[in-house]
Amino acid sequence: MTRTDDDSWDLASSVGVTATMVAAARAMAHRDPRGLLDDPFAEPLVRAVGVGFFTAMLDGRLDPAAFGDAGEERVQAMVAGMAMRTRFFDDYLISATSGGIRQAVILAAGLDSRAYRLDWPAGSLVYEVDQPAVIEFKRAALADLGSSPAARLRTVGVDLRGDWPAALRTAGFDPAAPTAWLAEGLLIYLPPEAQDRLLDTVTALSAPGSTVGTEYAPGIVDFDAERAGEMSANLRGQGLDLDMPALVYPGPRNNVMEYLAGTGWQVTGVPGAELFRRAGLTPPEPGELDPLGEIVYVSATR
Repeated sequence: MTRTDDDSWDLASSVGVTATMVAAARAMAHRDPRGLLDDPFAEPLVRAVGVGFFTAMLDGRLDPAAFGDAGEERVQAMVAGMAMRTRFFDDYLISATSGGIRQAVILAAGLDSRAYRLDWPAGSLVYEVDQPAVIEFKRAALADLGSSPAARLRTVGVDLRGDWPAALRTAGFDPAAPTAWLAEGLLIYLPPEAQDRLLDTVTALSAPGSTVGTEYAPGIVDFDAERAGEMSANLRGQGLDLDMPALVYPGPRNNVMEYLAGTGWQVTGVPGAELFRRAGLTPPEPGELDPLGEIVYVSATR
């Protein structure tokens, strides 16, 4: 279904399905004998969402052909890539809070469990921002598991296309205090002008000493919609209604690193392949498995 300016979703529909997909990949990475990732909350959250495709994936009942040619290789690359992405942003937040920041904001939090599983310093306050239905589902699912946050957690149920800064302030956010921002797996689902607007808003709300973590997908500029459409068709054949070309906003947009640098941030970018090498893993061949190409993982300090 094509995106509209007023569309909405839960974790089993539209953009929300992608949050469940990456959580399923994190769950598989948590199980991986190579010790790729420690995320014990991913699997129970995915099972609570109840999308059959992902439960079959976790149960080993899914035909790898659902992911197209070289399906098994694609699944392994996706799992390892998600582990590298998650570890990068885990380390980013740990570094920011170790440096003294005590206020973190996770935008489009989805099934992110960092408020529950990271070792937050005393006094840390974490804000999670997402669609109200997503926020309430995760809150209830984790409560059913008997889980408690490892930091003070305040959830903010608001659409990022609305006045989320006002909702964040109402929840207690202090723009005068340094903030560690996280916008993981978000920007490709925003139109180019909305990407810039979000980054401008983050900048305006960031006191000196704040940090931001996000990523830049150069391949979104010339997104291979045909290949992504073939992947989506394979997934639909296995029961997952995920039309990836309809969810993203391809075409020209500002380079995230250059844009942040131009608004006063000190920016560092790490290509995904480098994260694989740092972990002692062999990265996939460039462009071989992902229609978005290689992702660059970004951290910046103000």
